[in-house]
Amino acid sequence: MKTVFPIILVLVLLSSCAVKKQSLLPVKSIETKVLNTDTLAIRALDYKDGSYWFAGMGGHYGSVAASEERVVKSRLPEIAQNLEFRSIAVTDSYTYIMSAGSPALCYRLDKKTGNVAEIYRDMDERAFYDAMKFWNDREGIIMGDPMDDCFSILKTTDGGNTFTKINCDAFPDFVEGEAAFAASNSNIAIVGDEVWLATGGKRARVFHSTDRGTTWSVVDTPIIAGGAMTGIFAMDFYDAKQGIIIGGNWEDKNDTSANKAVTMDGGKTWNLIGIGTTPKYCSDIMYIPGTGGNEILAVGSEGVWWSGDKGMSWKLLTEKGYYTVSMEDASHGVLAGRNSITRFVLNR
Repeated sequence: MKTVFPIILVLVLLSSCAVKKQSLLPVKSIETKVLNTDTLAIRALDYKDGSYWFAGMGGHYGSVAASEERVVKSRLPEIAQNLEFRSIAVTDSYTYIMSAGSPALCYRLDKKTGNVAEIYRDMDERAFYDAMKFWNDREGIIMGDPMDDCFSILKTTDGGNTFTKINCDAFPDFVEGEAAFAASNSNIAIVGDEVWLATGGKRARVFHSTDRGTTWSVVDTPIIAGGAMTGIFAMDFYDAKQGIIIGGNWEDKNDTSANKAVTMDGGKTWNLIGIGTTPKYCSDIMYIPGTGGNEILAVGSEGVWWSGDKGMSWKLLTEKGYYTVSMEDASHGVLAGRNSITRFVLNR
């Protein structure tokens, strides 16, 4: 009995520390530092193990070491230099990047050796790929616009040595005029074995698989849809239940009537938030690491917004526009967009 009380006390203290770790002060402002300025537009950005990786126009790709704040840039082979790369996935050993339009090319970059290998090519003039995610070095999924009566979904289980396109019979029917937006590599979210895909255009829907893309279901969302440039532009999940989607109408970026929604049941149902209030149109969104799913950052051409209450209310941090964002912890990250790669700190 003498050892019970000290053990309980330690557990209480550890529990208290865990709670405090997620109870951060509100964000007061954002501090930015431009690391690179050129004509490069970047919509593909990802972070892992101390480095941010990016890919963009003209076959350019590279990395930013979080500790050094120095951009290291390279260029893909000549065949890729007229293409725009908008999809990226960083694993322990590799960085995978893919171009959006035809020809659609996918490359695997070996982070240790620097070797670059082309691992997939789609020459179909209809090809347009929007986003990719990898669970690990070997297993990944890529989302593309509809061809042959369904969305073009590619899977690999061997690190990209081979890809299998999901048969249309195994995927819910798309609606004529429904597609996806290669706005920030955020049409896909993965948590464990689960994967979600977001669409726009004629319909704004979320496709869901609980077995890494073998079987699928789909639900409509209340996000604005019906026009060529309306719908869901980005999505993130904090865990298997809590998720958020954002977008709007690219042709009317001030329309906030139905451009953001949340789910608390893994995507079975979606509820609009912030009806008629900012954020405006956004191309990317993410749960801020280490904040227990409470804090969110939304990014778009109209600015950067922060929420500390799961998206119920928002604060404009800057009117400077960006395409995409990634963070290494609760305060530090990188923003990317047209002509810039920018390091930032959230001041609390």
